[in-house]
Amino acid sequence: MNILEENKTLAKSAAAAVLFIIITMLILMFYWDSEPEIFDVQKLSQYRNQGSAEFVTGYVTTATMIEVTETLLNKRGGYLSNDVMPPSIFMDNIPSWEFGVLTQVRDLARAMRNDFSRSQTQSIEDKDLMTADPQFHFDSASWMFPATEREYQKGIDALNKYLSRLSDPNEQDAQFFARADNLRDWLAIVEKRLGSLSQRLSASVGQARVNTDLEGDAEATQSTSNADLVEVKTPWLEIDDNFYEARGACWALIHFMHAIELDLHDVLKKKNALVSLRQIRRELEATQESVLSPMILNGTGFGFLANHSLVMASYISRANAAVIDLRYLLEQG
Repeated sequence: MNILEENKTLAKSAAAAVLFIIITMLILMFYWDSEPEIFDVQKLSQYRNQGSAEFVTGYVTTATMIEVTETLLNKRGGYLSNDVMPPSIFMDNIPSWEFGVLTQVRDLARAMRNDFSRSQTQSIEDKDLMTADPQFHFDSASWMFPATEREYQKGIDALNKYLSRLSDPNEQDAQFFARADNLRDWLAIVEKRLGSLSQRLSASVGQARVNTDLEGDAEATQSTSNADLVEVKTPWLEIDDNFYEARGACWALIHFMHAIELDLHDVLKKKNALVSLRQIRRELEATQESVLSPMILNGTGFGFLANHSLVMASYISRANAAVIDLRYLLEQG
């Protein structure tokens, strides 16, 4: 075999190896690009509670938060947001979905630490929730030294300790207070998150918005002045990121709302607010319908092509309106 033939053989081998690597990466990307299914919150809690007939107050919410966070770390492909190697580095839909879930976990962890686990503002914070809360606020993109997964696992471990103490009748210092004011405080955060997501999704087509920053207060001021008419448009490369972040946030909220319904059932029933909470879940569940298009389309509002962002914004806006109504109901005597 002469040198020319050897070079041809090496070139064919190299081309075959490159082709194999590319095909393998495409298969992994296709397999990992999958959002987890919605799970049954009540069945999950029964499984964790080892078949006990009753749950202590707060058990379902805590167990659901643990499961949501574990799903974030252990779904197909694991946690992708901090990966620096292919094919994960070329993927952005699932990392955006992960950030949406993570934001809701962070908000609920903070609410549990500051509100649900405390009887009043002068009461002592729960020691395990004091650990869990900052762990979930660790940098979501840290690859190592330390890795994000390790830090979030510490948060999950702290939640498991809190759940164990909560279930133990001999542990009087671990509490979950199912009160209307605690729920209102958490819903106020949810309301702001959904409002922001709705506005970002609506900006996919570009629109002029009237500046209402100082509306309702004649004496209000702000750091720097803005124009009366503000042009808002999402960059083309961020449209699918916003869409999947919203999908992730709604996926987490569906589970949290269901858990809250079970743990605060009597409070909601007394306020005649169960229907309102279920309506929120119904609107959020609509955001999880299968996306049949191979890409997130950005057609104009009444144009020939669909605009997936506007459809998502519609469901989220309706869910947000229901959250506002629920907060109003909870404020009534």
